[in-house]
Amino acid sequence: MEQVACLTYSHDSMNVAERATKRVADVICAFVGLVVLSPIFLVVYFLLKKQGTGSVIFSQERIGYRGQPFVIYKFRTMSNEDEDNCPKLVAAPDVTKMTKLECFLRRHHLDELPQLYNVLKGNMSFVGPRPERQYFIDKIMEEDPDYELIFEMRPGLTSEATLYNGYTDTMEKMLKRLHMDIHYLENRSLLLDIHIVIDTIYAIVSGKKF
Repeated sequence: MEQVACLTYSHDSMNVAERATKRVADVICAFVGLVVLSPIFLVVYFLLKKQGTGSVIFSQERIGYRGQPFVIYKFRTMSNEDEDNCPKLVAAPDVTKMTKLECFLRRHHLDELPQLYNVLKGNMSFVGPRPERQYFIDKIMEEDPDYELIFEMRPGLTSEATLYNGYTDTMEKMLKRLHMDIHYLENRSLLLDIHIVIDTIYAIVSGKKF
């Protein structure tokens, strides 16, 4: 008789009130961020548009909260040809073909700024597991069906796994990220979120690669 893999039990350490507070904080901070950083948005948009190398905004379908698909937004720093053959774990552009502006935006994670709109809209949170494409979710779940636990959280702009596991360019790293994200689910709190945000800001300012 065929056995069906069962999910490992996992408890969300945030209660209803904490999750509601987290969402309110996300909305307020995303709105303030969009307003305060709007001059940077305009400058980046103008400079990318001036390059004439393609569309300014990159959009891609990801799977988020409760397994629902949504469209994630970034400033485009790579050509449309990067994933012509098949999806890659991490987009690995030929830096010799990238402009200095595009390299700068990626190095300092400024290409992620449009995701503040995703946070405001409710697709994402400031802290949570990075959203993945269905193609790779299927691959991961072949190895570990516990990935479904990730759907209990809104995906985030940053996470412990993002900071300490880096870009997931191998299946081994994707599974390690999964286990770190489940650990976050079981231990998350508003205070932990604040620490992760502070660590992320420090990493960006200090030039740490992640």
